Amino acid sequence: MTEVRQDCDITAKSTAKPDAVSHPAHYTSGGIEAKDALKAAMDGSELSPMAFYWWGCAFKYLWRWTSKNGVEDLRKCRQCIDFLIEEVSE
Repeated sequence: MTEVRQDCDITAKSTAKPDAVSHPAHYTSGGIEAKDALKAAMDGSELSPMAFYWWGCAFKYLWRWTSKNGVEDLRKCRQCIDFLIEEVSE
């Protein structure tokens, strides 16, 4: 964003940086945050706490793989899905 200072005739560029703690770029896609999409997907589901945990982890890695760790995130996602399958199969 650009702002014009009133006290002199120069244009200053904003130095605002993305919020890496509250809204990291690798968890936002198309204006949608992963946490909001996951909440919508999980709404109404009746699973054990561990099943929800593994589902959330898998979702997180799948959501961010193209903008953070690539194939490593896909492998982590696959492992979380395997843990989720074990949890819901018990």
